[in-house]
Amino acid sequence: MSSGSEGVRETQGRLLEKVLEIVKREQLVTGIDPSKKVIEFMHPEELKSLLALNIGREGVDVNEASSTLEKVARYSVKTQHPHYYNQLYGGIDEAALTGAWITEAFNTNQHTYEVAPVFTLVEHYMIKWMVRLFGWSEGDGIFSPGGSMSNMYGMVLARYKKYPEVKQRGIASLRPLVALTSDQAHYSIGKAASWMGLGMDNVVPVKTDRWGRMDPEALKEAVKEAKEKGKDPFFVNATCGTTVLGAYDPLMEIADVCQEEGLWLHVDACWGGTAIVSRTYKHLLDGIERADSVAWNPHKMLGVSLQCSPFIVRHQGLLHESNSASATYLFQQDKFYDVSYDTGDKSFQCGRKVDAFKFYFLLSLHGLDEMERRVDAAFSASRYLSEQAGKREGFRLVLEQPQCTNACFWYIPPSLRGQQEDEQWWQKVGKVAPKIKEKMVKAGSMMIGYQPVPQKGLVNFIRHINTCYPTPTHEQMDQVLDEIERLGADL
Repeated sequence: MSSGSEGVRETQGRLLEKVLEIVKREQLVTGIDPSKKVIEFMHPEELKSLLALNIGREGVDVNEASSTLEKVARYSVKTQHPHYYNQLYGGIDEAALTGAWITEAFNTNQHTYEVAPVFTLVEHYMIKWMVRLFGWSEGDGIFSPGGSMSNMYGMVLARYKKYPEVKQRGIASLRPLVALTSDQAHYSIGKAASWMGLGMDNVVPVKTDRWGRMDPEALKEAVKEAKEKGKDPFFVNATCGTTVLGAYDPLMEIADVCQEEGLWLHVDACWGGTAIVSRTYKHLLDGIERADSVAWNPHKMLGVSLQCSPFIVRHQGLLHESNSASATYLFQQDKFYDVSYDTGDKSFQCGRKVDAFKFYFLLSLHGLDEMERRVDAAFSASRYLSEQAGKREGFRLVLEQPQCTNACFWYIPPSLRGQQEDEQWWQKVGKVAPKIKEKMVKAGSMMIGYQPVPQKGLVNFIRHINTCYPTPTHEQMDQVLDEIERLGADL
């Protein structure tokens, strides 16, 4: 790299221009041509050899650095591609990327108004906005580094609310605390129990119905059983949009059980919570206003860049009480401004990204009507895909209709049709989705996930996900089914 201030400035300018050139050329935020590949796949050792990763005593020149950026562009997965349906996130909206770039350039921390005046006010505004959005008259919140951490925040607050002395004394004097969640819930609930010292054995999976929704009667029975064993139920995690089936737990009935038993109700709405901005689909979240805390990930469905994960809580002041350490070098109470705007002490983290701004910038630029249009389009496309899959020979639905934007189905190749559907046959069917995925990735045409649900005896099936950006169309859904047929015809 060039030495001297002039050389450094020139290099910085060229590299920043190079990044912008790549983003524009590859249309990473303006709509990739569907005929281009989602991924140029290489096996790990091949890619490692091609990248030739190395850090030496001397830095590389700007041309070599530019070459590295080109390799990144060529061999990275284009999550912005209209045929990327692999995970619970996808393309990035240009407004969100603009917001992300400006915050990265300022490289500041969310913990105090002193170092992040604009971004602190934006986070305050966004928390209040979301508190109202989810149906509360008052509340609090924080932006965390992902849904898993937001779910753990909920569990930490639930424990503190019931046993505030645990902050100083620890859990040794308590009976074993039990968290309850559906058998289709996110694995982060178990991890949180491990980190918090509860133990994963004290996370009780509650039976779900055929749609993957928690059974409130089974929840009531599980609470009773835990108490009979001398344990102490304290926390229930309900899910709005499970990872695989996209199930929405019946919040009203679950809230009734929690109220009856004195349990904290946390709602993991990381995936399906975005339905809240749609007048057509927000009924899926009926009862969320009765929750004690909610986790939501706008980076999943709305096209905000990773990470954007607000955690909100109905109990004003509880975040600060639970997490405050009163570090005097950072949270001095005799500052010359209103220190109530210093939010860092209610966070477990010290260093925290200013994630609220890119979310605010997206919503303020486009408006809620546009967000609603995108959400409705994603839900509509998933319902259309499921409907068309149900009509085509060789396709079999796992569920008659998606609840969220998860469309789940098997593809039965011609070689397996018209046979006795015994256990051996299903084992063969379970090998189809992985092979189609392999062929799809190697071709670079699409990326779609697959998985089994062993709790329900379901072998591997295709799980197709729609996000709101780029906005999916019915025509693209037909292309998905065509491509699966093409790749699976000779299996």
